[in-house]
Amino acid sequence: MIAGRKIIVVLPAYNAERTLEKTYRAIPRDIVDGVILTDDGSRDGTVAAAKRLDMTVLAHDRNRGYGANQKTCYRQALASGADVVVMLHPDYQYDPALIPKMAGLVADEGYDLVLGSRMLDGAALKGGMPLYKYLGNRLLTAWQNFLLKQRLSEYHTGYRAFSRRLLLAVPFADYSDDFIFDNEILVAALERGFRVGEIACPARYDRDSSSIHFWRSLKYGLQVVFVSLAHRRRWRS
Repeated sequence: MIAGRKIIVVLPAYNAERTLEKTYRAIPRDIVDGVILTDDGSRDGTVAAAKRLDMTVLAHDRNRGYGANQKTCYRQALASGADVVVMLHPDYQYDPALIPKMAGLVADEGYDLVLGSRMLDGAALKGGMPLYKYLGNRLLTAWQNFLLKQRLSEYHTGYRAFSRRLLLAVPFADYSDDFIFDNEILVAALERGFRVGEIACPARYDRDSSSIHFWRSLKYGLQVVFVSLAHRRRWRS
């Protein structure tokens, strides 16, 4: 706990057997009250590996998508009484050591959403982020900052800490089951005036890190454009 607030870490997993235990062992358990993993129809031994560790394990009967995986994670975290929910990928791309700082900004500093930004310290490319992803991230972030009148360093990180009140207020069940879910929930939080903060997060990209290929990235980019334009129309109406 932090400031009397219950901290739950959720792991949306897909084919994460090779990196799951390393990620789990790096989670600071002195402040984390529980860990929940949802497996999205993995073809490897992710579920078996998770059951050997001290965490709650849920499994989809088939691959439903990254957004659907997060929805299951958040429902279970809320049902478990979480005051702060930290979403961490189990592929060890993001540093679990940042959990206390991210959760603390929510529990102790009044933020409703904290993003672990790979762009704040300028180390994304040094950490191995592919150049096309880096350039796409910068362009899409500039586009969204312009349309949403914000100054975020990035909108596309998968490392996030949420307040309970945000997850109860935002209708995340209505959002996409695909990768664009991340962007939809962030835009919804900004639209509703929730306090959003960022901390610098080093990027790690290696052979075990999950990543969507170029064409899926292109699809995601187009979806981000449409999400931003839809916000613009709502804002003007």
